[in-house]
Order: sequence, then C-alpha cells, then structure tokens
Amino acid sequence: MTESAYRSLPSVDALLQSDEVVALARDFSHEAVTMLARDVLAGARAMIKNDGDAPSTELMIAEIADRADRAWGAWPKPVVNATGVVLHTNLGRSPLSAGVAEVAAASASIYSDLEFDLDSGKRGSRNAHISELLSQVSGAEAGIAVNNNASGVLLTLAAVVGADSSKTEVIVSRGEAVEIGGGFRVPDVMRQSSATLIEVGTTNRTYAADYEAAITPHTAAILKVHPSNFVIEGFTHGAELAELAEVGQKHGIPIINDLGSGCLVDTRKYGLKQEPQVQDSISDGAALTLFSGDKLLGGPQAGLIAGDQNWVDLVSRHPLARAVRIDKMTLSAIAATLTSYLKGAHDEEIPIWNMISMRESALAARAEKWRDAIGAGTVERARSAIGGGSLPGQTLPTSVLIIEPGESAYRFAASLRSSPVAVIARIEKDRILLDPRTVFPVQDDAVVEALKLAIGSSGE
Repeated sequence: MTESAYRSLPSVDALLQSDEVVALARDFSHEAVTMLARDVLAGARAMIKNDGDAPSTELMIAEIADRADRAWGAWPKPVVNATGVVLHTNLGRSPLSAGVAEVAAASASIYSDLEFDLDSGKRGSRNAHISELLSQVSGAEAGIAVNNNASGVLLTLAAVVGADSSKTEVIVSRGEAVEIGGGFRVPDVMRQSSATLIEVGTTNRTYAADYEAAITPHTAAILKVHPSNFVIEGFTHGAELAELAEVGQKHGIPIINDLGSGCLVDTRKYGLKQEPQVQDSISDGAALTLFSGDKLLGGPQAGLIAGDQNWVDLVSRHPLARAVRIDKMTLSAIAATLTSYLKGAHDEEIPIWNMISMRESALAARAEKWRDAIGAGTVERARSAIGGGSLPGQTLPTSVLIIEPGESAYRFAASLRSSPVAVIARIEKDRILLDPRTVFPVQDDAVVEALKLAIGSSGE
C-alpha cells in the first residue's frame, strides 16, 4: 500500500509543468520554484512514511503557490486592525499617515541630501535636520535619532559611563528597574553598557533624598525610567524629575529620563490621564530625554534622544551610535511626523491621534453600518485600549459590532484572518468584537466582506 502511495506522487517535472507553477516560474527564478516543488514533494513523502494519505497533485500545486505567496509576496502584509488597540505591537504599532508614508517612499526612490550640505557642497550630517526639529518641538538644545528606544537607552548609558572611567555608577529607583516587554530589562541594559547599577528606595516609595544619599565620586548619572506598561497604585511615592534635576545640578550629575512613549501633547484633552510630555522633561531639567518614535509620537520605529547640546554631542560621538543609526526612509518619516506637531495638525494628520480623538457617536454609526450591511450582530458600548506600552490601564469609550458565532469564536476569528484582506478581531467571552476606532474608514468595505465570508463559511 505504501509503495503504491509513493508511486502515485507526481514527479518534480510534472509539478513544474502545471499552469500555476509555470506562472510562478515566469515571475521568479526557475531554480527557486524547482526548490519549492522539491520541498513540497519531500513533505508528501514524509506524510506517506508516517502512515498518512498521499496528497493529490492539485493539493501539492496549491501548496506550492501558497508557499510562494507567503515567502516571496510583499511583506509585511496589510491587515485591518479591528481590535480597538490603537498601538498594537503585533500589528506594527503606530501606522503612518499617507502623507508621511509618501514622503518616506520618495526619499528612498531618488538621491537626496542625506549627508550632503547643499550650501558648502561638502559632506553634511544626517542628524542635523532631525536635531533641529527635535529642538523646535521639545525645547531641547539638540537631539539625535537611533533605531529604537531600547538602543537609545543602551547608547546613552554607554556614552555617559564611558566619558570618565572612574565614574560608572548609575542610580535607579528600585521601582523603576523594570522589564518593559520583549525581555528588555533595565538591569540587563546597564550591564551591557558597562554601567554599574545602584538601586535606591523601595519598590513602591523612593525619594529624592534616596538618590542623593547614594551619590559617590563614582556616580556617572541618575536614570529615571517611566513605567510605561504597568501601574503601581496605593501607598506609593516617586521623586519628581525637577527634584532629581536639583540633586543632579548640585552634584554635577546628569539626569537621564527614559520616557518610553514620547508624548508631545496633553492627553487630558482626550479624556485620558496625563502622560509625561517630552517638553516638560526638558524644562524640568533632564540632561537627556529618551523616547520612542512609534508610540504616542505616532511615527516610525525609532529612538529619539533630546537634551543639552554637550550631552547629545557626547552620545552622537560614541562608536555605538553608528551601529544603531537609522536609514533615510525612517529619518524622512520622523521629520514629517515632527512637522505635523509644529503645524498643530497632529489630530488630523497623525493616525493614532485621529483615532484617539474620534467621537463615540461616529464610532457607533460605523459599527451600525457594518451590522446593517451583513444583517447580523449587535452594537454595544465597549472600551478601546491605547496599548503599545503607553498609558497603561487607560481606555476610551467606543461602540463595537459583536458577533456570536454558532461555532467556536476562535474558528470564526481565523476565518476573518483568511479573508482577502485579513481582519484581526478581538475575542471576549466566546464573542467576536470589532471596534471601528482602529479601522481606517477606507477599510470598512473590507470588514464587511470578511464578515460575510466568515458568516457564510460558518453556516450562520
């Protein structure tokens, strides 16, 4: 029986001669398609060896086409974020506006003055333009951009502790020696930067006096870390940045403030608690303020460092700065994003702020429109999350379309993900929730089509 199953398998040549595979060979190299066909055929033989049924030739051809699409198609693939999580880390965090994306694409398709001074005709600095923009939006003297905030922290600590070999100690509150996701732990980064961690205070209460008492001739800096993805409530106290700045000034020690989210606006006007702002960090006396580009700033992945000119220069000159520098497309996108703030147009131009500022009545109207289009489901009030390690525990009122599938909610969600444009929904209590807050209006038709296909396949 096994031998006959092996004999039923097509040859590699037979697979390559099918119309679908011939079309793939026209688009990609013959060698690459042949290798893929051999892999699929090897998988079929393995199935037979393990007492499985031999797949049909049609299934094998379909698998070749599917694997080619997955491996060689455009990636990352666009999806519809219907979860209601504005900064969804798994879905790329902050989406760029069409204008910012256009500017970034244009910077990559032609030559540019990335490191060329048009006035002198000599080599210029790729950081000069971003530094000026960061100064204008934050009030800092200078700034620099690197590939993400984690590398910004590592670079800054390495530069500061490396400036004087006798000063390697960095003071941190015990309540701020945190892990912020993806295994990124402040103590581990300290070790990688050659800094010596000096913990002060307790998990829930740390005072400015605790920091001052820990200062020695070997102290290089005081590091303040914003716990951006968790909240400690109750009997707590944390030293204010201005207090630490006074301590630092008194002893000639820089204050490094890792803000994480990097907010430039007052979040209270959106019905949220106040998130520390970059501008306040600068005015309160931080020598260097570090924050992300793809969280509450609403731009591309980046780590931004703003502060005093002498400290920014020190960081910029460190050898690690070249290893963590960013490309021209990202620099272009950062510049365009920062310009939106300078124009006061962030609510309209930056997608995350457009989403956060949406009225609940408009969200309810869209959810009802989806329901009417598919003839199923109910619209209920719910809450949208900010996500992405920003504004922990903070949510916004919204209205969602709820589907209660007769089958498994997980199977229904999988059907939504397999639609022509994958729709990512939320599952709560065996119900499917789709939140219009994080769905771009131009994606509404895709949501309706995906729902109709999923309902049809489930026999609802």
